[in-house]
Amino acid sequence: MSKKLTSLSDLIDEISMGPFGSDIKVENFVSIGVPVLNGSNLTGFRLVEDKFKYVTEEKSKTYKKAIARRGDIVVTHRGTLGQISFIPENSKYDSYVISQSQFRVRLKTEKAIPAFFVYYFHTEEGQKRLLSFKSHVGVPALAQATTNFRQLEIPLPDISSQKKIAAVLSALDAKIDCNNRLNAELETMAKTLYDYWFVQFDFPDANDKPYKSSGGKMVYNATLKREIPAGWEVSNLSDLVELIKGNVSPSDVAENTPYVGLEHIGRKTIALSDWGTSDSAASDKTVFKKNDILFGKIRPYFHKVTVAPFDGITSTDTIIMRPKKRVFFGLVLETIFADEFVDAATQSSTGSKMPRADWSVLRHYKVPVSDTNLLNSFNAVFEKALEKIYLSETENKKLIELRDWLLPMLMNGQVTVA
Repeated sequence: MSKKLTSLSDLIDEISMGPFGSDIKVENFVSIGVPVLNGSNLTGFRLVEDKFKYVTEEKSKTYKKAIARRGDIVVTHRGTLGQISFIPENSKYDSYVISQSQFRVRLKTEKAIPAFFVYYFHTEEGQKRLLSFKSHVGVPALAQATTNFRQLEIPLPDISSQKKIAAVLSALDAKIDCNNRLNAELETMAKTLYDYWFVQFDFPDANDKPYKSSGGKMVYNATLKREIPAGWEVSNLSDLVELIKGNVSPSDVAENTPYVGLEHIGRKTIALSDWGTSDSAASDKTVFKKNDILFGKIRPYFHKVTVAPFDGITSTDTIIMRPKKRVFFGLVLETIFADEFVDAATQSSTGSKMPRADWSVLRHYKVPVSDTNLLNSFNAVFEKALEKIYLSETENKKLIELRDWLLPMLMNGQVTVA
């Protein structure tokens, strides 16, 4: 890669700040329209498009230069600094409103490729340059953001080399994105099946027809204060799972043992998408086994729950529940997603600064349980989906490691693309 530095002012075609905060108010948001970006959309190289707020198309026209389009680059200048993403050509929408904490950049594409440009600013060197005009007063911010950004200088190879480097890194990201989409579909399928069978009670009856919709007998259960299918039982959570205790010190844990903390567990998602190793674990931890259920013990994290895909260790801020019968674990996991369970955990927490769930209360949580055959059928689907998800997640971790290993070497010329 060329050591000659190029000024961004020579590469930028347009650059503009987001609208004033007073220009985007809560009352401006609608259910569908032109999406409004925030920091959660800039967590990757490409724009993350999993959730948005919207304004009407008419309202978006009032923001003028705060409209970002395909090929544009969006940078956070206040708040979570270091974020920079580009809007790909296959984005969900053709235009977006940037927030008051962002600015957008449009490059002269005959000189610089947006993907390459963003990849560069995700390297250690690129981040140092981007944060070189960070203000250390008050809320984290980039001082005179657009003016100082224009004045940055970066090493820039010829356009052909940029395209080759961007193509290699983009191919890795495309495979990661493909795996993520597959995982989202598998998880949605498992959740939909659970809802259909165990919430709506339309599981297949003896004639393979939906039970409740086909007139299956429902009986009122006084304990749950609602109707459940005839023949179902109600059990305490402690009848289905046992609480796992027992701390271990880091010195007693083998090197590179998988470590799962609350920071790794998603909110209201089934599968574990990230984890660390025992090297990153501090203080005493608790050992868990494959297929144990990990549940956030602290009140803000009661919706953080997952099935362990391997043996490992977790933090003491996590409750470990081990299903007493394997066929129960899928049902128990989904039960913990229920708002009623979260309400019970909240009510059982103490009044301390960091309220925690109390197992002595949660163990009495009532769970409707069907016959074993139905549970077996559900778990057969559930386990297969989890297995595929974890295979994809493991592959993603390797792809991310490869991409992050290649990124700086491609940028500094240690590795070239033939």
